[in-house]
Amino acid sequence: MSIRFRFNAVVYKSISIFSSLLLIFSVPATLIANEGSNDYFPHTPGSFWVYADQDGNKLTRRAVKKRTIEGETYHAFSYEPALEDPVDYDYHIHPNFYQVGEERVTFLVGDEVEKAVKAHFTKEMEALLEMSEEVGEPYTILYDIATEAQEQFYVLPTPVPFNEKWNATQIKTKVTMRSDPPQDPEVFTLEFTIVETGNVVGTEDVETPAGTFENCLKIEYRTETKVAVSPSGLMDLNPPSESVTTLWMAPNIGIVKFHQKAADILLKTFPMLPGGADPPIVRAPELKLELKRYEVKPANTGDK
Repeated sequence: MSIRFRFNAVVYKSISIFSSLLLIFSVPATLIANEGSNDYFPHTPGSFWVYADQDGNKLTRRAVKKRTIEGETYHAFSYEPALEDPVDYDYHIHPNFYQVGEERVTFLVGDEVEKAVKAHFTKEMEALLEMSEEVGEPYTILYDIATEAQEQFYVLPTPVPFNEKWNATQIKTKVTMRSDPPQDPEVFTLEFTIVETGNVVGTEDVETPAGTFENCLKIEYRTETKVAVSPSGLMDLNPPSESVTTLWMAPNIGIVKFHQKAADILLKTFPMLPGGADPPIVRAPELKLELKRYEVKPANTGDK
């Protein structure tokens, strides 16, 4: 075949930039009371949380009125600044709707995840097309991207267990490519399956610009990516790897700290360079968010 690609594994921060810190805890398998799950997601309208990243950029989350979606009632958040590019969406920190049920806490994020993943892969493919033009390839690559994400991101089980993994989400993406004029083979595909599991690894006291918060839940979400290529052997792939994102949640406050780090989650596309040279590896920057200031309104003010 005259088209051959080398894929180098990188992550894009909008999908999930995960912490590389591997945490080892010996925590008793005790449970937090079921009603305590609500304490980690204050929802009284008028409450707000201002976060700052390592570069001083701010993100403000506000609790707003409940919404009913397809017969289900959800607590709701708004964000400032509003996202202008779906690529920047991260389902860990940008959920607009959530529920606290008898069995689990969930974020309603499926539609946004699908838009973000598709936007990311579109950007990757456009970069590939541009590079193909620069090296003077005598064909055009046509592509189609189909993404399916689990509608609910399972944030926590209720009651909250320690050191008991749960399935948090699954995202599937199929990229179908063909060349014009046709090459051999005429069509080839990449299928990505991203599976994420959650685990409460313990509790910690956390110091932030907003103060010190005691007994914060420390939650790890581990993500593994698998890739299938058709026809097999068509492309060189770096092995997919596991990555981690970490949330710290304080009782009666919510998320007080968030850590993501570049790791091998999604695959970056590069044409095979002349002479068999290795293409450059691009890594997304580490991202840290910490609570800078906040106000949680009393629950008796109502959620109307």
